[in-house]
Amino acid sequence: MPAGGGGDGVDGYVSDGTIVAEQAPAGEGIPASESTGEPDAPDRRVPAGSENGLVDPLGHIEARIASDAHPESPDHDQADAKPAKSSRAGRNLPAALGVGFGLGLSLIAILLWAPKILVGVVAVAIAIATWEVAKRLREADVLVPRIPLLVGGQAMIWLAWPYGTHGVAGAFGLTALICMAWRLFDHGLSATPRNFLRDTAITVFVLTWIPLLASFAVVMLTEPRGNLRVLTFMILVVCSDVGGYVAGVLFGRHPMVPAISPKKSWEGFAGSLVFCVIGGLLTVTLLLQANSMIGVLLGVAVVLVATSGDLIESQVKRELGIKDMGTLLPGHGGMMDRLDSMLPSAFVSWLVLAALL
Repeated sequence: MPAGGGGDGVDGYVSDGTIVAEQAPAGEGIPASESTGEPDAPDRRVPAGSENGLVDPLGHIEARIASDAHPESPDHDQADAKPAKSSRAGRNLPAALGVGFGLGLSLIAILLWAPKILVGVVAVAIAIATWEVAKRLREADVLVPRIPLLVGGQAMIWLAWPYGTHGVAGAFGLTALICMAWRLFDHGLSATPRNFLRDTAITVFVLTWIPLLASFAVVMLTEPRGNLRVLTFMILVVCSDVGGYVAGVLFGRHPMVPAISPKKSWEGFAGSLVFCVIGGLLTVTLLLQANSMIGVLLGVAVVLVATSGDLIESQVKRELGIKDMGTLLPGHGGMMDRLDSMLPSAFVSWLVLAALL
């Protein structure tokens, strides 16, 4: 848009805002793009002799005058609108806190008063997370077999309750074989499979990443004081997340792995470590009535695997070209975006506590 400054005027304007139209040669017209000053306007001709250029009194020239006289346009108002408050991680912070507190309090109540319900909660969460990941993969033309993944994942979760690790291992092996055969023949007996090796490898990866790791939370629940063991592991994951967020926001200066997660810093990792070690020491001592050094070891282990789980999902999303796995949880993304650090932490927590308690 032309400036309304002083001097002789620019693009047909003078200092008082008056439009000055160039005189067209006799018998010729002026392209509308020139008469309006808009380079992208249709190239229709303005009849010669229209000295003031106002052929259409409601046309482009008067629109420009009105735009200059009234800069408070709808676009200007929208630009002044304040966006929703978000964190430095790019999340809607109030929504994330609300969802986080709601889920946390619900899980604490279940573990303290009705721990068996946790099996169903884990089964539902894993079904949603598996569906989210399979959907995103298929959008990228990676044909993971969704039905056997979902059914086999549920078998692993539910068989972990009565049969422990034996039930989990049996369901995992059988599901992997079914997924391989499903992908081999999913286009019929006469069609040649395409990308079979890639798709089956990623299928087994998803089977391991989501339902297999999650099943150890159920296995942990079946052990002595199992509800408190699960509560301990969940508290430590929260400590890792909160410590990393606070330290990263306040002190984060040195990127940890910028090629995978640019916003994750070494200062945030140190904050996770401090919070997790303190949390492990307190929870193992007060909840499990065990040696405090076990809590320190558990805290360090959870920080390492929780951070790795977060980075693994970040790399998967980076390769798929997406920000979140889903949109189910406001401020968090999808269910898998909330479980990324919890899944490996469940396995390592079970391993450490089973070995040392």
